[in-house]
Amino acid sequence: MIAPRYAAARLALAGLVASASAVTARGQAQLPPPLELRVPKAPTVAHGVDGAFLAYELHVTNFGAQPLTLRAVEVVSTDPAHRVLYSATDSTLLQGIARPGFTGAAAERSKIGGGMRGVVYMWIPVDTNRVPASFRNRVRVEQGAGDSLRVQELEGPVVTTVRGGPVIGPPLRGGPWLAANGPNARSGHRRALIPTGGVPTIAQRFAIDWVKLNDSSTTFSGDRLKNESYYAEGNDALAVADGRVVEVKDSIPENVPGVNSRAVPITLETVGGNHVVIDIGGGYYAFYAHLKPGSLRVKVGDRVRRGQVVGLVGNTGNSTEPHLHFHVADAISPLGSEGVPYRLDRFELVGRCTSFGAGCTRDGPGTRRNEIPLGNAVVRFP
Repeated sequence: MIAPRYAAARLALAGLVASASAVTARGQAQLPPPLELRVPKAPTVAHGVDGAFLAYELHVTNFGAQPLTLRAVEVVSTDPAHRVLYSATDSTLLQGIARPGFTGAAAERSKIGGGMRGVVYMWIPVDTNRVPASFRNRVRVEQGAGDSLRVQELEGPVVTTVRGGPVIGPPLRGGPWLAANGPNARSGHRRALIPTGGVPTIAQRFAIDWVKLNDSSTTFSGDRLKNESYYAEGNDALAVADGRVVEVKDSIPENVPGVNSRAVPITLETVGGNHVVIDIGGGYYAFYAHLKPGSLRVKVGDRVRRGQVVGLVGNTGNSTEPHLHFHVADAISPLGSEGVPYRLDRFELVGRCTSFGAGCTRDGPGTRRNEIPLGNAVVRFP
């Protein structure tokens, strides 16, 4: 038996649904779309050569039974005017959408079935001097087709923008170094949403694979199957700030260079190869991956100074050739954390490539300060 007060509540809810359905049928009103709009990690303002930007993810989960097609995502101000600060539609939106576990056609990514989720990878240029302190995400979705097509909008909760992020020194010396897989809207690092410990995070959101080039923009000379042929091999990896070593891993052997060559099975423990994590203060952790076995110069608990050698660049773990994978995150775990932007206090921008070691051009040296190098930039460090 239903207690009287609960019965009344259920009847009231049933009446509401029935009333809403009836009104919808008359075309006068409709319930909002059954979506959750969630930003798991509030964006920290990042600063690149092209200006400031916000990089974050909007998780769109369909709590209804019917599929909804995502047609637009707008970033709007939190003032009463609800000004549109950024809009993603059509191909721009489609390129930014991913569906966890989805293997269908790219054109179908915008259709979010009942009980399913889409992840929209947002990359928003902002005026350095007028970064919004907060904003909302507004989505436009379609349901049905033809005469039964419905178009609805929904605004999500307020998202607060984070200012700050660490200012650090260089992780390497000299160069030229290519910022392979570096920060851009569609890099592999940017979209490496990986569940660990029951929580999906993107530790590599702003990660860079630093590969050393010669004047012809190639990464090796001689036998490409020998690590010693690569210009990056054996270079010093440097502490980017004063801090304390909180995690190290050594003894993983080097890979033979190659796309499918791995010396050990890749697990959560071995994916970063030999590595070092340094607590640089302020809740930030610097991660150095794929170091040469036996080259680590530090141990857990050591205090390090900026510029101190922590190990040598190598080719261990999930790596195809000698390089330094470097990123900064908000926790110790190399993958179970959220990547945050940092700013290098000084570097020389000397060129750009269109992709890994291809389409490279060299420019006259330009000193950049308090920026993060963007994807495929070619730089020199002091």
